[in-house]
Amino acid sequence: MYFCMHFYQFCRKLHQNQHCHYMKNNLLAKLTPHFIAILLFTIISFLYLKPVLEGKQLLGHDSESWMCMAKETIDFNKANSEPTLWTNSMFGGMPTYQISMNQPYNLIKYVEQVIMTFPATVYNLMLYFIGFYILLLAFKFKPWLAIVGSIAFTFASYNFIIILAGHNSKAITIAYMAPLIGAVFSTFRSQKYVGALLTSLFLSLAIRANHVQILYYTFLILLIFGIVEFVYCLKEKHLKSFFQSAGLLLVAALIALGMNATTLLTTYEYGEYTMRGKSNGLTVDSQNAQHGLNKDYITQWSYGKAETLTMLIPNFRGGASGATLGPDSKTAEKIKSYNVPNIDKVMSDFQLPLYWGDQPGTSGPVYLGAIVIFLFVLSFFVVEKRILWWLVPMIVLTTMLSWGKNLMPLTDFFIDNVPLYNKFRTVSMALVAAGFGITLLALIALKELLTTEKAKEKLLRPILISAAVSAGMAFVFALIPSLAGNFSSAADAQFTGDYAFLKATLPLDREALLRADAWRSVLLILAALVVLWLFVKDKLKTNVAVVLFGILFLADLVPVAKRYLNDSNFERKRRIESLIQPSKADEMILTDKSDYRVLDGTVSIFNDSKPSYFHKNIGGYHAAKLRRYQELINMHIEKEIGQLFGAFGRAKTFQEISPVFDSLQVLNMLNMKYIIYNKDAAPLLNPYCNGNAWFVQQVRVADNANDEMSLLGQINTKKALVVDKSYQAMLPATLVADSTASIKLQTYQPNQLIYSFNSATNQLAVFSEIYYDKGWNAYINGAKVPYFRVNYLLRAMSLPKGNYEVVFKFEPVLYRLGNTIALASSIIFILCFLAYSFVWFRKRKVA
Repeated sequence: MYFCMHFYQFCRKLHQNQHCHYMKNNLLAKLTPHFIAILLFTIISFLYLKPVLEGKQLLGHDSESWMCMAKETIDFNKANSEPTLWTNSMFGGMPTYQISMNQPYNLIKYVEQVIMTFPATVYNLMLYFIGFYILLLAFKFKPWLAIVGSIAFTFASYNFIIILAGHNSKAITIAYMAPLIGAVFSTFRSQKYVGALLTSLFLSLAIRANHVQILYYTFLILLIFGIVEFVYCLKEKHLKSFFQSAGLLLVAALIALGMNATTLLTTYEYGEYTMRGKSNGLTVDSQNAQHGLNKDYITQWSYGKAETLTMLIPNFRGGASGATLGPDSKTAEKIKSYNVPNIDKVMSDFQLPLYWGDQPGTSGPVYLGAIVIFLFVLSFFVVEKRILWWLVPMIVLTTMLSWGKNLMPLTDFFIDNVPLYNKFRTVSMALVAAGFGITLLALIALKELLTTEKAKEKLLRPILISAAVSAGMAFVFALIPSLAGNFSSAADAQFTGDYAFLKATLPLDREALLRADAWRSVLLILAALVVLWLFVKDKLKTNVAVVLFGILFLADLVPVAKRYLNDSNFERKRRIESLIQPSKADEMILTDKSDYRVLDGTVSIFNDSKPSYFHKNIGGYHAAKLRRYQELINMHIEKEIGQLFGAFGRAKTFQEISPVFDSLQVLNMLNMKYIIYNKDAAPLLNPYCNGNAWFVQQVRVADNANDEMSLLGQINTKKALVVDKSYQAMLPATLVADSTASIKLQTYQPNQLIYSFNSATNQLAVFSEIYYDKGWNAYINGAKVPYFRVNYLLRAMSLPKGNYEVVFKFEPVLYRLGNTIALASSIIFILCFLAYSFVWFRKRKVA
């Protein structure tokens, strides 16, 4: 008996050890394909971006702009433990919420940092790959087919164009869009708890990436999905399950929002005061009288209706606004006729406006792939209706929204009635959602074909019809390209004199580009058709077909992506750092250690942030500047700049310009001390700028915003101010002049300003600082004191007589509140993750 008991215990332990060993092997077997997927994605990313291995970097326009606008903030934060949330480097001053803001208590950032160990551009590609791979796994794709599907999504042209432009936040948000949708799909269709947990994770990461417009389109996709799921659950009497999933997703969303509370709360508050927020009641400014953005501004980049065919034929509208032609082009032939030597080199350096579509310009087309379009058409025959009812209406709606001003009834309806839609510009971006839907449907169709248990012969007819539709469209344009239009562009009008021949040759080259790409699409679709035909006829195994489609996707998409992001776009790190160097004018200004603002007339003043790298800039570049500043630009600043440079063009001596400086009342109140008119020449010194702060003796009270803006153009801002009647009670009862009174900026930090004040009488002081009371507080002797808005956007204070310091501190309440909520939400998320992990491991152990 004793022996039997010991033998039983020995056998039980042996069984447990074998079971644990089996569990480990089984888990490893399941994870192996995913490790292989990540390895393949890494290899493909580095192969495409080979210059990264040589230490080269990519610097897009927006990346360079960000470096310049964030310079003051980054430098200050490196040197100080308390970060600044305000910068004076652009537009007189603005919060850093949408420039460079630290979120110390969003612990999800550590997840992001793991992936960010890759070089920047490789990191973007890896996110595209992995994000879509996770989505396809949620749709029950086998790993090998999910790898192939991720290739089809990742190499769509737009994904590379935005990387080249430096639209990093957009690229990252697009990458997180896919796994977020996959997580929501899983919550409704299969694994409620893990789906909700992943939804919280990916939603938090997507919000953190900080591209609200892409997130908006993502929520639109999910909204339509939710409606379709509700209808089907209602029909199938599964409403209990639907509401369980919806409840879990609501909790998941609240946790994700909480982890990003620092950004969301501050941005929401600031957004109400920007160009995208509410109107200030200034009706005389027709460009900014409405709530939200101006409709012309919103729809400026609208995709053409016919231009949508770039999804199938990349050069349907010529490609990019600035691109090169080959030595065999009609333009090259004409140039050769002038006996120009080294024609290959000439043409490779000759940037030409090949784009001839409806947009003001473009860096390249939205090309999804000819094979993807073929499979998309096929999806109407083989994909379940529940998926089609979700994705097809979404694709149609977002495609039509991308047309913007080319379909104004729909655009007007959305701008006027759909919440938040009037906050966004570049409506063509809606094609991100359409492209996502088309690619997903195409891949689901491929999955259904390769894994079907039905008779394969029955699939041949829909395959042939889909090939005929997609290849047929391309074939028609290959034969008769003139159906697309006349191939002329408004940009051609710039070519006169010796370059007038381009008006004749460029349309011919654009036609040739369309024809070549149309034939290319036909051949690619035929190649995919052959693979499917062989598979249906049982002449190809499933695994071989999957590999062949992977090769075809690469052959289709990579060459087009290479047109826009290739090895030539990368530079040595030293070369990039040398791009932003002070000019002679900058160096001369930087010797002045006082605090002032600079107007750089050698750049597009309100669309270029380069001057902000060195100076406190009157202009700048940002899509969310304060509405009041934009209104001041429209109503006064642009006129004064015109006066200044008009006088400069006419004058022969500085003495002739001097009176003009004195008349620049708005620029002077903004403390514009220097004007750069030539990078290689000494800057102009403005002797009439008002300084950092000054006293006034005259007050004009305005009844409304229109009155305030009008009166601002009538006063001498050194001696008088304009105040809205709502602040009238904050004015001093009497003003007595004191010739010995003084106020001076003693200490400058972007988030704290200290002035020394001395006067024997009460004074009314104006500060050349932007009024933003959602964070800026004023103190005298440590006690908080009120201040108010004057001259439409500056600060003013009634100062009692005495000798003391006036201190302004930027202390936004919502930043502190956001940090507290972010920390609590991060802890809740970690606890949920640990709880789920514990339950999961326990179940596996019991099993």
